[in-house]
Amino acid sequence: MSIDPQTIARAQSWSQLDPNVTSSAYVDNLIKRVEDDKDESASKELQSLFPEGKRIGFGTAGLRSAMKPGPLGMNDLVVMQTAQGLAKYCLCENDTSKGRLCAVVGYDHRANETLQLSSLSFATLTALVFREAGMDCVLLDGLVATPLVPFCLGQIQQAVVGVMITASHNPKQDAGYKVYWNDGCQIREPIDKKIADSILENMDPWTDYRTALLQRKKEHPDDPCLGLSSPEMTTDFIDRYFAAIKASGLCTGQSKLLDESGWQPPTFVYTAMHGVGYRFTKASFENFGLPEFLSVTEQENPDPNFPTVVFPNPEEKGALDRAKAYAADQVPDKSKPVVLVANDPDADRLAVAERTNGQWHVFTGDQIGVMLGHWLWMQAKDSSDDTRPISMCASTVSSHMLRQIAKVEGFHFEDTLTGFKWIGSRAASLNSSSYRNIFCYEEAIGFCCGNVIFDKDGVTAAAVLAELALFTYHSGKKLADHMQGLYDKYGEFVSNNGYYILQDLSIVPSLMDHMTNSGKFDRKAVGEYQIESVRYLGEPSYDSTQPDRKPTLPTSASSPMMTLRFTNGCVAQFRASGTEPKFKYYIEMKGKPGVARVAVQAELEKISEVLMAELLQPTRFGLSKL
Repeated sequence: MSIDPQTIARAQSWSQLDPNVTSSAYVDNLIKRVEDDKDESASKELQSLFPEGKRIGFGTAGLRSAMKPGPLGMNDLVVMQTAQGLAKYCLCENDTSKGRLCAVVGYDHRANETLQLSSLSFATLTALVFREAGMDCVLLDGLVATPLVPFCLGQIQQAVVGVMITASHNPKQDAGYKVYWNDGCQIREPIDKKIADSILENMDPWTDYRTALLQRKKEHPDDPCLGLSSPEMTTDFIDRYFAAIKASGLCTGQSKLLDESGWQPPTFVYTAMHGVGYRFTKASFENFGLPEFLSVTEQENPDPNFPTVVFPNPEEKGALDRAKAYAADQVPDKSKPVVLVANDPDADRLAVAERTNGQWHVFTGDQIGVMLGHWLWMQAKDSSDDTRPISMCASTVSSHMLRQIAKVEGFHFEDTLTGFKWIGSRAASLNSSSYRNIFCYEEAIGFCCGNVIFDKDGVTAAAVLAELALFTYHSGKKLADHMQGLYDKYGEFVSNNGYYILQDLSIVPSLMDHMTNSGKFDRKAVGEYQIESVRYLGEPSYDSTQPDRKPTLPTSASSPMMTLRFTNGCVAQFRASGTEPKFKYYIEMKGKPGVARVAVQAELEKISEVLMAELLQPTRFGLSKL
């Protein structure tokens, strides 16, 4: 196979700039195999790694891609260029007259051993770049849970930016670069676009980073962080984090119920999903005075290979199977209840399941969100010196049940665009104004309990959920019973959320064009189901419920979302994922008074089938299921 000389030139240029000697040598070897041996596989790989005019996009909260050489991958050169652009933007946008600006950097355990690419190497390089820019940098020592980074931003006076090197629950080959701004929230528009521009303006290395890294390795041969981390500060920040959570009122002392006889508390089983969460969630349980959980031994320690799960995402089918089997082994008596809590690998999300009479029920993200939101409302409404009215918020694709609870109970509720860059920033805004925002969530098992930070936090959410479980079991109910009680009081809400795999991302505009009828928004029905209203958060934007037909939520041409409300009470929403090749759907039915849940479920399944067949048309648009 012949190869374009320009591809060779791009690869050579990249290799010369790469601070990582291993990945640089890997590319040099590919070039040699092509030039000397006419190696066809090497030629294909080079063309894949170094396409003309393409580069990894700086988008949803930062970067996420496979660890590999080239401009499309997560590697030391891309990280160096990103850090340079980010540092330069920080210096241009913030007041430096009061002292040196500061960055906070944390990292998880992701690694590609073959190429010597890892979250650790990306973190140390990022810290080195910030220092080269004339900024201070707190590189957190050791693997940390993602929520610690936004917390630290609020603890350092001159801290203006935070970086968490994590790919969260993505497949093992991926790494990520999540960026937080000085408000402790994930970056959002237009800051992300300005940072992206700054990166492109700072592509050439400011110094010889390869030599600088080699020198530091010589000077600090036993320190993985090369003398750049802050061990004492890290310990102090972790202590402060748990103290702040305890002082916030989230802990309501339900552990005292364990001193009473006459009831059977559940056994808590925990899995870290081969991630960083174990020591943090263990400390969170201790912070709340909760009983020690049983930890799934095989999944307890950080392992970048994620050997026991296909996808390290607690939401995925089968991801909790090993934890369930562990629970069966440790608590063989099926009459004894078990509450299973699971973090994703960077511990910012929480999954929950319950075993009663040998049967498992896995709660949806919406069910967990509703239970947590209702619990926090019941605890906070009469128990704080803060007299501001209470508020909560959730992503617009989350269940409408929390909004219904707010309507009945009388607290303020708002919905936002999907993603915690929107949810967290709105919660922070509410909390800094006339409201006390005590909870926000997204259906993708992301929960923010309280207002210590404004990002999803699976560490704290696990402890809050455990307190709720103790209270519920002490009252003679299971969590599933409690959830049904909420349905009985506030209405039956039944959801069908899922996704299709996108074989080709470029098909999204055509799919959206089909769904909006070429932007006419004149579809009156889907099958037999009459449409009541249409909202499109894309280009052109549209909302049939507004007098001027303009949506009240922000719109995005690159991340459109469509919402259809039907006269039968169904709400269906569709969007492409911002971080994965998925086209997601969120379909919810609210049952009418007196209608049994099973009937609502049947109606939901029926309309879902029609929506998939007539609106999404999977075969036509190349959508597939796993």
